[in-house]
Amino acid sequence: MVLGVQSPVLWQYNTFNAWNKLNVDIGKLNGIKQVLSASNLFELKKDTLNQKFVLRPVIKGAITSSAEMDSIRHRLYSLSFYEGLIFNSKSNATLMAITFDGNVLNSKERIPVINSILAKTKAFEEANNIDIHYSGLPYIRTIISKKVSEEFVLFLGLSLLVASLILLVFFRSFYAVIFPVLVVVAGVIWSVGILVLFGYELTLLTGLIPPLIVVIGIPNSILLLNKFHSEFNAHGDKKLALRTVIEKISITTFIANLTTAVGFGVLYFTESELLMQFGSVAAIGVMITWLICLCLIPIIFSYLPDPHTKHTKHLNSPFLSSLLNGLNNLAQTKRPAIYLTAIVLVLISFVGMSRVKINGYVVDDLPKKDPVYEDMGFFEKNFEGMLPLEVSIDTKRKNGVMKLPTIKKVEKLQDMIAGYPEFSRAVSLIEVLKFSSQGFYDGNPDFYRVPNEMEMNFILSYAANSGGNGNMLKSFIDSNRQVTRVSFQMADVGSSRVNKLLKEIKPRIDSIFNPERYQVDLTGSSVIFVKGTNYLLDNLRDSLLLAVALIALIMWVLFRGFKMILISIVPNLVPLIITAGIMGFFGIPLKPSTILIFSIALGIASDQTIYFLTRYRQELRSTNLTISAIVADTLKETGVSMIYVALILFFGFGIFIASTFGGTVSLGILLSITLLLALISNLTLLPALLLSLESRISKKNKSTDK
Repeated sequence: MVLGVQSPVLWQYNTFNAWNKLNVDIGKLNGIKQVLSASNLFELKKDTLNQKFVLRPVIKGAITSSAEMDSIRHRLYSLSFYEGLIFNSKSNATLMAITFDGNVLNSKERIPVINSILAKTKAFEEANNIDIHYSGLPYIRTIISKKVSEEFVLFLGLSLLVASLILLVFFRSFYAVIFPVLVVVAGVIWSVGILVLFGYELTLLTGLIPPLIVVIGIPNSILLLNKFHSEFNAHGDKKLALRTVIEKISITTFIANLTTAVGFGVLYFTESELLMQFGSVAAIGVMITWLICLCLIPIIFSYLPDPHTKHTKHLNSPFLSSLLNGLNNLAQTKRPAIYLTAIVLVLISFVGMSRVKINGYVVDDLPKKDPVYEDMGFFEKNFEGMLPLEVSIDTKRKNGVMKLPTIKKVEKLQDMIAGYPEFSRAVSLIEVLKFSSQGFYDGNPDFYRVPNEMEMNFILSYAANSGGNGNMLKSFIDSNRQVTRVSFQMADVGSSRVNKLLKEIKPRIDSIFNPERYQVDLTGSSVIFVKGTNYLLDNLRDSLLLAVALIALIMWVLFRGFKMILISIVPNLVPLIITAGIMGFFGIPLKPSTILIFSIALGIASDQTIYFLTRYRQELRSTNLTISAIVADTLKETGVSMIYVALILFFGFGIFIASTFGGTVSLGILLSITLLLALISNLTLLPALLLSLESRISKKNKSTDK
């Protein structure tokens, strides 16, 4: 964790003493390993008698005057080793670096430690009228965890409110609101229980599971209640109506929820721990919620009073009847126009897709006005960022690192990389040698340079004899002096830019270090993040293809025929293509938080197709009506439920725009758009495809029945 300050007030001796006290107080906290700032820096001093270097603190006690403060500041700024690492003399910025104990860093104990640090820094800010900037992985993880916990409650409440309001508008019944909501709440409790049972923590993604369960679970109740009301209107026998609901809707909702679970479940194969946790718990939660709904809704409504006329009149809504009749006429008489529109939209979307860029940032999900994001900007501006990049150089021979030609090559490499504005200056063996050279010449800043061959022998012997302070070189070379590392910090410039930088830097490194004689590897969290992003995008693409294959398999089991598989998949792929096109036209990059919506959307959107086609198949097998009449009847019978479900999903996912995380907002907007497009596609393109292939489908299904 790092604290950054940029204020001339800090260099007033009273304030600097307070800064030093803050350093000491933070260092005393349990779980803190080390604290380093301008107030406790060391310089190298030459011990001629013992022929070794000794580390001496620049500041030996409390500063008592402005003159002493100015002298110390001048001395600090003469130590070029710390320039760009602890302070920036040009911008007047300085930082405090806090190292956590490894066990505390990766546990919940980190949170109270961070809170204790913040309490002390806030007191310092108020007492000295100085703003402190915060960054570093422990701090960012803690702040994001807090935001996730807050949004967990917010979105669960919003999802229940939206679901309740829409149910009330549809059914105009207290019972039809309260009991479906209680059922999904039971599903939420199960999902959270599974999360805890598996030992998973509340993360940015797993925190979305409860509202997702609400949004996805409510449509089960809508389908059951719509069918119940429809059957009750037909014959007035409640028990018979409920039995029919279980017989005809249970399989439909099972398959629909299975495809939704597939959309989430395939994320388990991305090999990303966060996505694996999210996908597995969401998939299990969806199926458990379906089972709870199927068991409880019929039982509960069997004990409730018969539905009143006002509770079932939504089935005969003049507006919906007119809309569905219009859609039926469109499918029956304007199929070429439907196909042409779909083709044109897909072609335009392909143009948009060609503009989609793959790019991700470490703090991608945070809004640009968030303090965490703004503080990252402070460190990028004054210290070239906080993301480590390390270059490991293996000379492939013992003592190869300490040869002067190798040292010159390392210096050339680090100067080359530091020449890019995205990178900080290096911390390496070279800088230690420069620091040693300066110390050897009594701290003269003019001698902060790589020593020549004669000086090198003296300096290395002094360094080797440093005793209690340890060999200063061992932090940067191995015991055989064969391998060395060069460390940089870099700005969060996005995975796309980092990819370009790495491709550009690698050949330049090879021109300095012949690959046949040296092995040079680039590592560090910046490289890991980029490689991880690229790998994750590949896996998410594969998971989408797996979702398509599994859903196609489910459709084949249901409908037994390649043409029916095509008919069921195409209306759901078109919305995905259009959404991808929208991303390209609006400059929404492809990154983990946006690409995962495609497999989820495909799973959920396929539900609409299943509602339609299972009803269509039932009519085809039980009547002698023409395909045209069956499609019209199916559209009328299932259209209302499909619209209700789509509205729940649209507004349910729409609540995520209230998030402070960009990825969650993108998830909500893109899923809402995709599912609305899927509704339109399933009410127009799907019936049109069925009608166009009516004779072949009729023959195929009837022969299958036999």
